[in-house]
Amino acid sequence: MLDAAPIRSDWTREEAEEIYNQPFMDLLFQAQSVHRQHYDPNQVQKSKLLSIKTGGCAEDCAYCSQSARNGAKLSASKLIEVERVIAEARKAKEGGATRYCMGAAWRSPKERDMPALEAMVEGVKALGMETCMTLGMLEEDQVFRLRDAGLDYYNHNIDTSERYYKEIITTRTFADRIDTLNKVREAGIKVCSGGIVGMGEQQLDRIDMMLALATLDVHPDSVPVNMLIPIADTPLADVAKLDPIEFVRTVALARILMPKSHVRLSAGRTDMSDELQAMCFFAGANSIFVGDTLLTADNPEEDKDQVLFDKLGITAMAVGCDGSHG
Repeated sequence: MLDAAPIRSDWTREEAEEIYNQPFMDLLFQAQSVHRQHYDPNQVQKSKLLSIKTGGCAEDCAYCSQSARNGAKLSASKLIEVERVIAEARKAKEGGATRYCMGAAWRSPKERDMPALEAMVEGVKALGMETCMTLGMLEEDQVFRLRDAGLDYYNHNIDTSERYYKEIITTRTFADRIDTLNKVREAGIKVCSGGIVGMGEQQLDRIDMMLALATLDVHPDSVPVNMLIPIADTPLADVAKLDPIEFVRTVALARILMPKSHVRLSAGRTDMSDELQAMCFFAGANSIFVGDTLLTADNPEEDKDQVLFDKLGITAMAVGCDGSHG
């Protein structure tokens, strides 16, 4: 095997543009070559996502049905019971998931919620699964409390480029997102951060989004790449669909710029053909969410995923295995 290319945090926009815009077959070949230097190309990590608190969020993210400021009519729920979270996690593990992600529609968690969140992390961890949460912005003491409870990963997507960010969200800044990522990483929790494409952004915004993550001092351990799912009554309900080849190019760029990160094929898979998903795996995606729901949006059911995995000769990574060659 060829020596692996060095992990870099000094990528330039010019380099990233050149990679993204090279002939498609050359891009796929480069992405697959980088992927094979660090991972078994026939293994994909399976995560499960549960919404532990839905709706009523104070943020105004233009893509989201959970925002209280958008027109989507999704009623707010309370934080669900710890016992239910553990029961759902147990089912997810039986279905082959190795990582359990818990998401709450908040700007940030309140103090009264912290004991329950800590108990959820401890309970899922006790099942032998990796734990992940996405709770919005965190105070420093909240970061340490979650870490001490055993939280492995914290998800906080940057969503898009810094330039386009204000077109999507006005209730917090791009810098707020980066600050949260830095707090989490400095506390020793692994970072999961990616974004959404197909929100009406320009090609350069997709490049700059990946560049922002690839130039962090330490790359995110997981990089979710979401295709926008237009939701009725949200500001992005009628946005034009993104060319699927542009989506694959974005996945490939993530793989090349961040060779050791798990690149997760996330929201939007319901509308993706088997052929498009296969192309994404070839471009370096090696993680998916399983189950029929991602927070509030549909996701392919697990048996459909297994049929596709069988067609492609893909197997699931084992619990506690990151699939890395080292």
